[in-house]
Amino acid sequence: MRLSGVVKSGLGRAHVFMAQTHYQEQFKIILDSTAWPGTLNIGVEGKDLELYVALRNLSGMDPGSIEDSIQAASEKLDVSNIQPTRIHGFKREGRSFGGATAFHAIIQSTSGDEFPCAILIPDLTRHVDVVEVIAVNFLREGLSIEDGEIVSLNLI
Repeated sequence: MRLSGVVKSGLGRAHVFMAQTHYQEQFKIILDSTAWPGTLNIGVEGKDLELYVALRNLSGMDPGSIEDSIQAASEKLDVSNIQPTRIHGFKREGRSFGGATAFHAIIQSTSGDEFPCAILIPDLTRHVDVVEVIAVNFLREGLSIEDGEIVSLNLI
C-alpha cells in the first residue's frame, strides 16, 4: 500500500519524546538503529487520508471526531496484511510517556530518493490528517525536501 502527502512543519516538540532512551531502544527494533530525534509531518487528504485512518483504526485509535464519511471509507480498506509494531509507553519521574503503533515503510521524494522509515501513530495525538514519520536519517536533509513538497510512503 502506498500513501502520498505534503510535507508540513510541526510544532517542534517531537524531539522531547524521540530522545527518550525507552523509545529509542524500541525504535532500534523497527529501524535497526536509533531514530533521528524528530518526526517528519506529512499532511494527507482524500484517499490518502482514508488509508491513514484505516491504519489508525488498525492501531486501535478511537476515530474521535473524524468525519463519518472518511471513517466509513477507511473501514472498507483492507489493511489486514500490514503488520503493526507496538511501541510501549512508560513513566519517568512522575511523567507519563504514551505508547504508539509503528508501521514499516519506505519514504520516497519526487526526485526518487528514498529511505527506510516507519509511520508512527502515537496513542495520544491531535493529528488526524497528519502522518508522523520516523527514520534513522534527518529526512528533510536526506531527501532534500521542504514544506509543500510531495512525498510517498510505501508500506512494507
